[in-house]
Amino acid sequence: MKNVIVTFLLTAFAVVGLQAQVTGKWKTIDDETGKAKSIVEISEKDGKYYGKVIEILTDKKEAKCDKCPGADKGKPIKGLTIIKGLKKDGSEYSGGTITDPSSGKEYKCAIKLNGKDKLDVRGYVGIQALGRTQTWVRTN
Repeated sequence: MKNVIVTFLLTAFAVVGLQAQVTGKWKTIDDETGKAKSIVEISEKDGKYYGKVIEILTDKKEAKCDKCPGADKGKPIKGLTIIKGLKKDGSEYSGGTITDPSSGKEYKCAIKLNGKDKLDVRGYVGIQALGRTQTWVRTN
C-alpha cells in the first residue's frame, strides 16, 4: 500500500510539472491575414507576465513603433515589450495590457492556453466581449 501511495504522489508531481505554461516563444499570427508576423517571448518576473518581440517575420525587420505612446515611441519593434503586467487568474492570465505596434494603441489583455501549443491572446477595450482574439502558436 505504501508503494502505491508513493507511486501515485510521484506521478501526480510529474503531471503537474508537465503542465503547459504560457512562458516561452510564440509565433504571432495575424487574425485578419492568417500570416505569421513575429516571435514573442513570454516570461515571468515577480509574479507578472511580459511578452517581448524577439524576431520579426515580415519584410519590415527594422520597423519602429512610431505611433506608440510614451517611452516606447520610436523604439524598434524588435525588442519591444508588447505584453505587460499580466497576472495568473485560474486558467487565464489577465490584468495587464498589450500594445499593437502597428497602431500604437494599448488594450487590456487576457491570454489563455488552448491546448499546450496554442495561446489565445485577446486585446479589448472595457470588457472582453469588445475585443479581438489572435491565436499564437508555440515555437522553438
